[in-house]
Amino acid sequence: MELGDIMDLKSQKRISSRILKCGMSRVWLDPSRISDIANAITSQDIKKLIGEGVIKAEKKKGVSSYRKKKNMEQKRKGRRKGIGRRKGKIGTRKPGKKSWISKIRALRKMLKELRDSGQIEKAGYRKLYKQASGGFFHSRAHLKIYLERSGVIKDEKKN
Repeated sequence: MELGDIMDLKSQKRISSRILKCGMSRVWLDPSRISDIANAITSQDIKKLIGEGVIKAEKKKGVSSYRKKKNMEQKRKGRRKGIGRRKGKIGTRKPGKKSWISKIRALRKMLKELRDSGQIEKAGYRKLYKQASGGFFHSRAHLKIYLERSGVIKDEKKN
């Protein structure tokens, strides 16, 4: 098959790409039947050759997922978690977010209970709420200690 033959088959490739509903680069022509393909001028002729298997659409080339599967298997085993893989502090990584949500909900619930029971006033509640949102308190216990030491609330055991 010569370069001139391929150039002559441009219209056949265009017609067959329209029929096969694919790009011209995916149209495969049988090299042994070039003369038959060259004689085919109409869409009907091309359809006949497609039926015979002289003209075919090549399969799409996809991206292999082998590396992805292999890496995921490694991650399931607990590999690929070294220092070079990490971005951000421990608290910003995925498990940290869930713990943050549970912690902040507990703190806010506690603050609301204290406000509703009248142990802290609204202005103090607002200040403490902002501090909790800013990550000032580590836990409910830390908040209790802070409240006792700062004198915002009295310890119930001492009374």
